[in-house]
Amino acid sequence: MIIAVNARLLLQDKLEGIGRFANETLKIITRKHPEHQFIFIFDRPYSKEFIYSSNITPVVCFPPARHPVLWFLFFEISIPRVLRKYKADLFLSPDGWLSLNTRVISLPVIHDLNFFHMPEFIPWLVRKYYHYFFPRFIRKASRIATVSSFSRGDIVDLFNVNPMQIDVVYNGTAKTFKPIHEEEQNMVRERFSQGSPYFLFIGLIHPRKNLTSLITSFEQFKQSVNSNVKLLVVGSRKWWTQDMQKALDESYFKDDIIFTGRVTDADLSLITASALALVYASHFEGFGIPILEAMYCDTPVITSEVSSLPEVGGDAVMYVNPASVDSISGAMLSMFCDVNLRKQFIEKARIQREHFSWERTSDLLWNCIEKCLVSTK
Repeated sequence: MIIAVNARLLLQDKLEGIGRFANETLKIITRKHPEHQFIFIFDRPYSKEFIYSSNITPVVCFPPARHPVLWFLFFEISIPRVLRKYKADLFLSPDGWLSLNTRVISLPVIHDLNFFHMPEFIPWLVRKYYHYFFPRFIRKASRIATVSSFSRGDIVDLFNVNPMQIDVVYNGTAKTFKPIHEEEQNMVRERFSQGSPYFLFIGLIHPRKNLTSLITSFEQFKQSVNSNVKLLVVGSRKWWTQDMQKALDESYFKDDIIFTGRVTDADLSLITASALALVYASHFEGFGIPILEAMYCDTPVITSEVSSLPEVGGDAVMYVNPASVDSISGAMLSMFCDVNLRKQFIEKARIQREHFSWERTSDLLWNCIEKCLVSTK
């Protein structure tokens, strides 16, 4: 079997949530199935680290898909050419984007539909592209994979898809995310938080991640208790807004808010394992990988009571109302003051996290691929 893969988000040192999903699952699948050939389609020069095994043929197609017009050219002209050239039996797209200009069996992984629920956070032309093409991608798909039961229900509700055609494959976390000793934690804090304990946010800085409320909540927390605790924000400022800047400028404790930008994968795991708690009060998530990474690091989690997050967190995290600054700041205060509470959440997380692994995700995704091929025979 020849499986063509949309590999455009396999970017060296720039893996975000979907890129991590692609990297981890494809690494396992290609190595576990040497009897099949995989065509990795990149939209720019690639790193050899993503050519995991000898049954992978890398292909670079142009143009780089960085803009709606270039997206169209890449998916509707370049991709079909590759599928024809290599006589692909199936096209797998880990980021959910398909080509409408091919008859090859197509399997998208749709992580979430935030762009339909929160279109105001997306540039006009990008929003128009999503709203025009994604319904067509969904109709084009032979089957659909997604990362949570919440997202499956969302796809069913918005697009009237038969739920039996959607497989939930979940997410996992890299083995580098694990607890570390107190001495190493202290070294990490010296590097990143001026030697102080810190609450942690991880993610691409975007309005739906609720960073404005987090900054204001941290302000309230600091006013409530005399402490040297910092707020560490890890992620690039791609979607930085005026509201975020205003909240930061008006914060009396803005010097205690530290922006690291992007960090290496090795540093990310160390930072996560050294945090007082992860605060991930997002408005909307299809899964929420950082909370799983924190659970594997024995780091307590504060997260939102909305979208997919309760499905991932179970009873092992502290939930907040993302629309309430008081709710978020109160959770931070409780987590800071109560050592036993932190320990209880850590113990529960050690059980909850066992439901998720990249090995399991890869097996579920491979089962979905096999269902696609069987259903078309």
